[in-house]
Amino acid sequence: MAADLVIAPEAVQDIDAAYGWYEGRMFGLGEEFLSSVEACIQAICRLPEIYTKVHKEYRRALVRRFPCAVFYEYVTGTVTVYCVFHTSRSPDRLRERLS
Repeated sequence: MAADLVIAPEAVQDIDAAYGWYEGRMFGLGEEFLSSVEACIQAICRLPEIYTKVHKEYRRALVRRFPCAVFYEYVTGTVTVYCVFHTSRSPDRLRERLS
C-alpha cells in the first residue's frame, strides 16, 4: 500500500520555479520535468524507506533525466516532501531549508 503524501508549499514553489525555467528553455521541457518529478514522488510513496537518509531524518530521491532531488521525510505511513532541489546548489542552502 502506498504511503499518504503531503507536499510542503515550499516544495510546490520549487517545482513551479523549475517548471518555468525548463519551459522557458524549450517548449514542452517543463512538462517533461513535471512528469519526471511526479514519477519520482510516486516511487517514493510506493517504497519510502528504500531511499537513504542524507540529513537527520530526511531522505533523498533523484529525479530521472533532470539534475534535481526530492527531499522528504517518512513518518508513520506519511511521506512529506519538503523540497525539490537542484543538485548543483550549495549543500549549505539545502541544510538551511531542511533545518
